[in-house]
Amino acid sequence: MERVPNGRRRPRSWLGGVVAALAAGALSVGGMGGVAQAADINVAKNAGFEAGLANWSCSGGSGAVVGSPVRSGAGALKGTPAGQDNARCSQSVAVQPNSTYTLSAWVQGGYAYLGASGTGTTDVSTWTPGESGWKQLTTTFRTGASTRAVTVYTHGWYGQSAYLVDDVSVFGPDGGGGGDPDPQAPGTPAGLGVGAVTSSSVALSWNAVSGATGYNVYRDGTKVQTANGTSATVTGLAAATSYQFQVSATNAVGESAKSAAVSGRTAPGGGDPGGPAVPRHALTGYWQNFNNGATVQKLRDVQAQYDIIAVAFADSTATPGQIVFNLSSALGYSGVAEFKSDIAAKKAAGKSVIISVGGELGNVTINSDASATAFANSAYALMQEYGFNGIDIDLEHGINSTYMTKALRQLSAKAGSGMVLTMAPQTIDMQNTGTEYFKTALAVKDILTVVNMQHYNSGSMLGCDGQVYSQGSVDFLTALACIQLEGGLDPSQVGIGVPASTRGAGSGYVSPTIVNNALSCLTRGTNCGNFKPSKTYPSLRGAMTWSTNWDATAGNAWSNAVGPHVHALP
Repeated sequence: MERVPNGRRRPRSWLGGVVAALAAGALSVGGMGGVAQAADINVAKNAGFEAGLANWSCSGGSGAVVGSPVRSGAGALKGTPAGQDNARCSQSVAVQPNSTYTLSAWVQGGYAYLGASGTGTTDVSTWTPGESGWKQLTTTFRTGASTRAVTVYTHGWYGQSAYLVDDVSVFGPDGGGGGDPDPQAPGTPAGLGVGAVTSSSVALSWNAVSGATGYNVYRDGTKVQTANGTSATVTGLAAATSYQFQVSATNAVGESAKSAAVSGRTAPGGGDPGGPAVPRHALTGYWQNFNNGATVQKLRDVQAQYDIIAVAFADSTATPGQIVFNLSSALGYSGVAEFKSDIAAKKAAGKSVIISVGGELGNVTINSDASATAFANSAYALMQEYGFNGIDIDLEHGINSTYMTKALRQLSAKAGSGMVLTMAPQTIDMQNTGTEYFKTALAVKDILTVVNMQHYNSGSMLGCDGQVYSQGSVDFLTALACIQLEGGLDPSQVGIGVPASTRGAGSGYVSPTIVNNALSCLTRGTNCGNFKPSKTYPSLRGAMTWSTNWDATAGNAWSNAVGPHVHALP
């Protein structure tokens, strides 16, 4: 979201379209097959990235090990191309001369290459242009008469999104270096804590365990559910009742000991103290607490079509994680009391008024337990002081999913189940479930209202079908929204974010007709472009725009066209 004059900033430069030259990197090798002998092993070390980046070297710090998504175990390699760096990660493996090896790895995400060099014969590589799920790449090579070591590598492609790699295998005769040790049962989880509670549920989170592929959740000593990640919400509980919770870690070998127990108490039964409920299909608009050339509005002037009004923006302080709100003197308010009165009036009219954190120029750092608590405490203080009934996360300079999740759960525990929680990530932030933004959205799914991804200021991106789409089209809106719809979010938690006018963003504006066509495509299967989802999502939440002010500047053309269409969705 932009504060700069005319709402413009220089768009990020992304490599658009499919680059035909990539095909030159895909070499095919014939006549090199071989039958594995009894002594054949996987000579790659740390092949599943369970030990971080041990044994691997990545160019320019472009590689990192993530805990989700993974194909097996607790880790996978994430390579992020940037500039002229294609995120190459490699290791040298010990091999036998005059021997055949099968090289394979499972990949996901953006363009991904797998290859071997220094073989002493013909070096090989294979690649895929991007996968929404795990796909195995496989090739073979033969070593030369004096070859004792070969470099195996993986990399992405310039300007494309990050790729993921897991379970690398270089299968053939032992070159003297051996392979990875046999797997062991995981250790006991630590850091178990209680998050948001309702009258019938308790949210839990804990630290990841190396080598774990899943977790068991125990209530009062009885196993009640399993989890793939490091959080779970135990439901079906009695109101105003205390329970003891433990977790254990599991993998193919076995189960760890249970963690230390923590106590969680459900809330008393009764009504929800929050504000008005968000409608099934909602229109979200950002209201500018500044003057950048768009029509200046008081909050009372925000168009009636908007159901969720995000006040942009809160400000950071010198204390990490802490936020405050400073009402702009450029808006004509007589004082804070008049602004608070406008909030109360909008809420009385059935609108949700929330405080937005971030934007193009704003940044709040939440990377520790202390900063997470500071965020939750200060955000809740603003909700109490001004009457905001929720919060929007629009941090465009990176987030830490672990601590952002903790911050939001602490805030939810204070504010109650009526809290409205929205997010506005950029397109690159939601390309796959391994990004920090996507991980955060999934980790707080039980308290999340809607994610309105910004389908602008972007460039070409991958859709859920692995194809590349350019911004400004129905296909761009639908194929990218499909990633979230199929990546774990409920359709009611997905919205389409676009600028309200050509002046509202540096690039990516589409007419209200295209927005409405995209909404119809996703909810009804009609008015689609070349991309048509395999199923419809009738409960899709709706649409968002930057901003109500730019909408007003353009004569309210956006809200007058998109608002009624959203509210008439099935």
